Amino acid sequence: MTSTSVGNLLSRQLVRLKVVAADKGDAIAQAGALLAAAGCVAPAYAESMVRREAAANTFLGHGVAIPHGLAEDRHLVLRNGIAILQLPQGVEWNAGQTARLVVAIAAQSDAHLAVLRRLTRLLQDESRLEALFATEDADDILAALIDDAAPDAKSGPAVDLASKFDWTVSYPSGLHARPASRWVDAARGFSAQIRVRHGDETADAKSLVSLLQLGLTQGAVVTVSSAGPDAAAALDALKRVMDGLSAQEQADAALAARRAETLAPAWSPPGHPAFIAGVAASPGLAIGTLRTITPVTDAIPDRPVPLTEGGALLDGALSTTRFQLRALADDTARRVGAAEADIFRAQAELLNDTDLITITCQLMVEGHGPAWAWNTAVDRVAARLSALGNPVLAARAADLRDVGRRVLTALDPALKRDDLSSLPEGPTVLIAADLSPSDTASLDTDKVVGLVTALGGPTSHTAILARTLGLPAVVAAGSAALDLADGATVIVDGQAGRLYVDPSEADLRAAAAWIEKQQEIRARESEARALPATTQDGHRIEVVANINQSHQATFALSQGAEGVGLMRTEFLFLESDHAPDEDEQYAAYAAMLRAMDGRPVIVRALDIGGDKQVAHLDLPKEENPFLGVRGARLLLRRPELLEPQLRALYRAAADGLGNLSIMFPMITSVSEIQALKTICARIRDEIGAPEVPLGIMIEVPAAAIQARSMAQYVDFFSIGTNDLTQYVLAVDRQNAELAADADALHPAVLRLIHQTVEGARAHGKWVGVCGGLAGDPFGAGLLAGLGVKELSMTPREVPAVKARLRGSSLAALADLAARALEAESASDVRALGGADA
Repeated sequence: MTSTSVGNLLSRQLVRLKVVAADKGDAIAQAGALLAAAGCVAPAYAESMVRREAAANTFLGHGVAIPHGLAEDRHLVLRNGIAILQLPQGVEWNAGQTARLVVAIAAQSDAHLAVLRRLTRLLQDESRLEALFATEDADDILAALIDDAAPDAKSGPAVDLASKFDWTVSYPSGLHARPASRWVDAARGFSAQIRVRHGDETADAKSLVSLLQLGLTQGAVVTVSSAGPDAAAALDALKRVMDGLSAQEQADAALAARRAETLAPAWSPPGHPAFIAGVAASPGLAIGTLRTITPVTDAIPDRPVPLTEGGALLDGALSTTRFQLRALADDTARRVGAAEADIFRAQAELLNDTDLITITCQLMVEGHGPAWAWNTAVDRVAARLSALGNPVLAARAADLRDVGRRVLTALDPALKRDDLSSLPEGPTVLIAADLSPSDTASLDTDKVVGLVTALGGPTSHTAILARTLGLPAVVAAGSAALDLADGATVIVDGQAGRLYVDPSEADLRAAAAWIEKQQEIRARESEARALPATTQDGHRIEVVANINQSHQATFALSQGAEGVGLMRTEFLFLESDHAPDEDEQYAAYAAMLRAMDGRPVIVRALDIGGDKQVAHLDLPKEENPFLGVRGARLLLRRPELLEPQLRALYRAAADGLGNLSIMFPMITSVSEIQALKTICARIRDEIGAPEVPLGIMIEVPAAAIQARSMAQYVDFFSIGTNDLTQYVLAVDRQNAELAADADALHPAVLRLIHQTVEGARAHGKWVGVCGGLAGDPFGAGLLAGLGVKELSMTPREVPAVKARLRGSSLAALADLAARALEAESASDVRALGGADA
């Protein structure tokens, strides 16, 4: 529907400002009288709106109500119209609900849906709503309901906004979800309207789905335009992001090409067994027992609830899913890599698509239940992406369905599908119609040796993750793969894109010999990675891994990790719909200690707050959660969270399961340390457990500055450079416009690290680093030069960091660190590293 036709529904005649209403009934009566006076409805229509309130709550949320008549009274509508009452003082709509803008709808068909779409978008812009509640100009309200940030492509020729620039897509894979989500992040930092036009198609730069629907490939020319008070700044910031991503996208493409060039020689079965041909997605050979994952096809039940309740349920489910995806992205970044983690950050951005929210709200207003409405909205938007004929966008449709399923599970836990946690022991080849990225990322690679999907493509996020995890994978194998019987022994050839379904003994022996040869090659490489990080002048730096689950230990050890420097326990809470009890936590910690077989394991106590929230813990909403009740502050206020965790950890220590240390997050004072140590001592005595080393995270300037005082109360420090950088530089690392400024090599950050090391050294304590700087070879060298004794990172980063340290002397690194401390900027520090930076 065009803005013109929307304008026909709205007029100044039907807007009343500064209205006072005694109650909801009075507000509806005034709106009905307005509609009747304008000739839109018969006088009885107001009574129909009141009866509608008895059948369903029309409070939309955030101070907006949308009263409308019953469907059977549509004959009372003489012509389409919308009456708007502004009630600055508000009127109680239902218990706990205050309406300040009443939008009364009289529509003979679906003429009102465009206005409803704009209303649902306004609900996501609270500052603009507040302005509408107080405005003294009716045109402000009309403009808010007529203007649309995403113009309808069918309403006429695409038109650019006032300020603009042209740009040629330089990304080898075109505009896919990961760079597009960065565009969206940058655009949302500004109030200006921003459009991206390609030919006659336009997209809202603040909508990921809208951008993806342009189907931009390498070489496409787009016009980016903007209008609004900060339009120039918005275009400048967005162009910097667009240009800045080019180097990373081209580097990723070059890396993929190099990997393809270094593939092992192809394998051919001697017996020429029958095979199903698909598309090669991840190289390698695997022998395993076939296990078919049957998709859940049950219909989503339609259980209508009052509109307000449905809105609250949907909002809670979206929040829960965002937290889960943030946790999954963080886990994937630490365990696999930053590029792969961006898959889940892009998925989270899909949840912000206005069309998804709008369609869901429309369906709920029409009387459908939230789960049914959400699932229908996801299906519609995903079908639109799939219909564009672009394989990259078809893969994004799969991502949307994946994230949509997460929201469904949050809305109704009974809709949860098989999470692949009950796989049989022994090598397994999974076959499915398709596997979601989140399923793939969470696979236990000790059990799963290969993947085959009937659908999908080599550019899917599932394929990318399979390559990163080293799992041979074949995609687009067709429906024939789904007809195979479970339990058969099969061979997956991810390089040739084949699934051998009836291999002979000779074929199996040949494949096993080929796999063994590749494993020997990898074992020799692993032996080199396992060598300690000893500098050329004989000083050893411990290099350990950030991992969260026991099944990740095998990969970490294969990369040369010498232990676990950070086990983040919040994932036990984020990946569940309840707080795990003591026994559940004990099982997780015991499994990690056993997997590491005597190597050091540092478990961090629950670190919730800031960018990590858990819906089922009912934490209060804070204006600035990064400066609120998080980390140790929360643990000391919520003993029901802290004490079961400590009991589980001390039970593991009492059972002699491994080399355990416990670390507490977000410490800012000695009194917090003393309080936590007192609780630890009491629980340790109750259990009869041995003492274990207790450490703290150094994440805020206050802790770094007090390091000398704090060191006498703990056994070690671990510096979280990501948070420390954020707090030292006053830069929100989740702000796309400022992200580049959150540089841990800033001299101010390095000086606080140096101060921390010196404070610890005064009491004979050691310092580790578990933030992102530890995994950067140049940064790792600087940290070693500053006196850091332990570096913890993503397993994939271990080999390069070890190589850097082995190739240097500690004396040279100390000299480098001394010069870095005297530098004036992060760029000056990087320049000290030359090509290595």
